[in-house]
Amino acid sequence: MAKRVCPWWLGYLLASRLRRLMYDPTKILAPHVRQGMTVLEPGPGMGFFTLELARLVGPCGRVVAVDIQPRMLAGLKRRAARAGLQERVETRVAAPDSLGVRDLAGRVDFALAFALVHELPAAGCFFTEVAAALKPGAYLLLAEPTGHVSAAEFENELQVAAQVSLQLADRPAIRHNRTALLKRV
Repeated sequence: MAKRVCPWWLGYLLASRLRRLMYDPTKILAPHVRQGMTVLEPGPGMGFFTLELARLVGPCGRVVAVDIQPRMLAGLKRRAARAGLQERVETRVAAPDSLGVRDLAGRVDFALAFALVHELPAAGCFFTEVAAALKPGAYLLLAEPTGHVSAAEFENELQVAAQVSLQLADRPAIRHNRTALLKRV
């Protein structure tokens, strides 16, 4: 699935406390995530958002983090263990052409795709797999960095998502990002 994949070593910076100066994971995620949910996070890197997702889903919920880079997932596992959240986080290595989440069909309550879709060679395949994993009425929060994705490119992503029953529900504001909250219809 990879096209312009973020290098694994950059995962340390992306998961650092410095990034909190730009993004507050709780503020971004809390309106969408509740205790007991199953959350899908493709492209989690080393877990900047994953750990907050794990806190929000609580002890009865789970976060399925899928990445193409085993080194990113290894860093995520270490961070989850240090935070005492490893029981809530399941990591999976994605294949080059698939997220490998067929077993989650219709079972996911929320998905997060943060600064990810622009790195994929086939957005359609990605949105198809995520839509299949989501329960009807569940949401995908899509955020793409303005420095990497033009307004026209983002609108194209939304059109591709709409073709697989992901309907625009809202455009929450996230600093330096083009965003959409997509609902599985």
